[in-house]
Amino acid sequence: MPEGPEIRRAADRVAAALIGPPIGEVYFAFDHLKSYEAALTGQRVRAVEPRGKALLIHFDNDLSIYSHNQLYGVWMVRSRGQLPTTNRQLRLALHGDRQSALLYSASDIQVLTPEEIPAHPFLKKLGPDLLDPATTPEALVAILRSDRAKRRRLGAILLDQHLLCGLGNYLRSEALFVAGLRADLRPLDCTDDQLHRLAIAAIALTRQSYDHNGITNDLAIAQALKAAGQPRSAYRHWVFARDGKPCHRCGQTIVKAIAAGRRYYFCPTCQP
Repeated sequence: MPEGPEIRRAADRVAAALIGPPIGEVYFAFDHLKSYEAALTGQRVRAVEPRGKALLIHFDNDLSIYSHNQLYGVWMVRSRGQLPTTNRQLRLALHGDRQSALLYSASDIQVLTPEEIPAHPFLKKLGPDLLDPATTPEALVAILRSDRAKRRRLGAILLDQHLLCGLGNYLRSEALFVAGLRADLRPLDCTDDQLHRLAIAAIALTRQSYDHNGITNDLAIAQALKAAGQPRSAYRHWVFARDGKPCHRCGQTIVKAIAAGRRYYFCPTCQP
C-alpha cells in the first residue's frame, strides 16, 4: 500500500498536471459517480491535497474528489489522451489541457461537498500527519503516552492512521530500527527517551522518504552503495525487506517477523 510520502508525491504530480486551465474531460468508472462527469468538466482544479494515504482534488465549484489508493491503487500522469499499456483497471481520469491524471485499480472514490469532507468516516479520524510541518515529536510522544495507545504494541500503533497519519509498513520497520526498539514493546514499557527517539525517527524518515523518493537508509550509505553498482533494493532501506542480509550498521543478519498481522523487519543487535 502506498504510504504518506508516496501519496504526497502523487499529489505533486497530479497538481502539476491539472492546476491551471479548465478540465477538458472527466471519466468515472463507477455508475454512481457518472453524474459528476458533467459537473466537473470545465471546472478548474484549485488544489490537490494529500491527507495521509488519501487524496483530495478540489475544484473551483467547491466539489472535491476523494480517493484512497488502498492496497493496489496507483496514480499515473501522461500526456493528454495517451493511456499507458497496463492490465490495471482505469477508475478515474481527469484530462487537463496538456496532461491527464489517471487513477488505476483503486475503488474507494467519492465526490464530496465542503460540508462532507470533515464528516468523512476516514478523514475525520485521522491522527496528526507526519508530513505536516506542524507535527512535532512532543505531539507524537503525547499520543504514545495516551490511554488509547499506551498499552498497545508499538507495531500496531505505528500502523493506526487514527493515531499517526501517513505511516505504513515500510516506515514502521525503519522507524523502529532507527529508534532501536522492537515492535512488541508497549509505550508503557518504554522510557521517555525511547519514545522521543521513536517520534523523531517516525517524522524524520517519513519526510526523508518524501524528499528522496522512498529512501529511508542513511543517505551517505545509500549513495555509496548506489555508486558501487548495488541495486535500489540493496540501498533503499535500513531493514525493510532485507531479511537474511547484513545490517548496514553492525553486520548482523536482518530478521523478518510478523507484527500486527503485517511483515516486519529488525536487527537483533541494534534492536535488543
